[in-house]
Amino acid sequence: MDIEIITIGDELLLGFTIDTNAAHLAQELAGIGIQVVRRATVGDGAGGIAAAVREALDRTGAVITTGGLGPTSDDLTKPAIAELFGRALTRDEAIVANLERIWKERGRPGPLPAPNLQQAMIPDGACVLVNRHGTAPGIWLEDDRGRWVAMLPGVPREMRGMLADELLPLLRRRAGSADRVVRSRTLRTTGLAESSAAVQLGDIARHVAGLPLAYLPGIDGLDLRLTARDMPPAEADARLAEGIEQLRARLARYVYGEGTDDLAAVVLQLCRERALRIAVAESCTGGLLGARLTAVPGSSDVVEGGVVAYDNRVKQALLGVRESDLRDGGAVSEPVARQMATGVRGRLGTAVGIGITGVAGPSGGTPDKPVGTVWLALDVEGAVRAARTIFVGDRDEIRRRAAQAALDMLRRAITA
Repeated sequence: MDIEIITIGDELLLGFTIDTNAAHLAQELAGIGIQVVRRATVGDGAGGIAAAVREALDRTGAVITTGGLGPTSDDLTKPAIAELFGRALTRDEAIVANLERIWKERGRPGPLPAPNLQQAMIPDGACVLVNRHGTAPGIWLEDDRGRWVAMLPGVPREMRGMLADELLPLLRRRAGSADRVVRSRTLRTTGLAESSAAVQLGDIARHVAGLPLAYLPGIDGLDLRLTARDMPPAEADARLAEGIEQLRARLARYVYGEGTDDLAAVVLQLCRERALRIAVAESCTGGLLGARLTAVPGSSDVVEGGVVAYDNRVKQALLGVRESDLRDGGAVSEPVARQMATGVRGRLGTAVGIGITGVAGPSGGTPDKPVGTVWLALDVEGAVRAARTIFVGDRDEIRRRAAQAALDMLRRAITA
């Protein structure tokens, strides 16, 4: 089965919202042997929606749309596609009752606003896709030639939930058992440049286990993705497993996970297994490292706390950084980073202390300390190490790269 995806919304065309829905749909559909052959984005206008859907139906006869199912005047997906199919819109009283229930459960005052009733207007002959994650129901609309459109909401959380709950099971039944699939696996690395990875991979740099290899650099590091196309499921899984093991063997010290693994979660688990608690002292990252760690559920059994020591007076008063070192070498220096790590470890009574100090920019750089210069220090039960790195990017990127590098320093230290 070949499918086209149409994402709808002026905010997507204007660049105010990044389209994550199409990527998620393509990944999930590939897993059940359904290939996305074209993706398009159109604005909120009814004419543009209808034209895009009409052209897609003429090509493949199978279309998934996201967006335009809400209660406001710019939500025109349903009426545009209903008109294209020659169907009238009829109010579904069961949906009205559900909307009223949700409105009351959320503690909203007064009766359900009239615009919300637009969400209860369903094209004649359509199948309603239940939305357990929001208010906008999805729609499955099919003509007498077997051509169909599945309409999903544009809010990513709702779209993903409805895809898993309603649409994927429906498509599995319709497509039958997939005898050939498209599947991918991704290995996550950090501290490794794209060109360096190619050198270390050597003779397998282009194809691994007979599969094409994609290099995906980002702020957190370099992801390496293998894709098996048009293969029986068992063969695809076996080839992917073989390829991932080959990549791990070549790049072992840089690898921290697979898929969507978060380095912060990996580090927390490693510390948890070793009964190590963490304290962080941050200057240029301004609490970003602490935020990364505490964003992971269950982090309270590992993370003790932290100090955002942005001003030198805080470094001295709370972390014990010597005034002479601040004066002689400046705040961005190895002695200061080391004292920050040791100071926060002692102050909070933990086994691990991490110190970060640097020049995040865009100003403040000097010839010997250009923008992007960061000193990282790690104190694990009294054993202190430090490293200087010059990160590239804007202020946000430098800060994020610094937090990732600090996590990787700890990962390597406790797994050495």
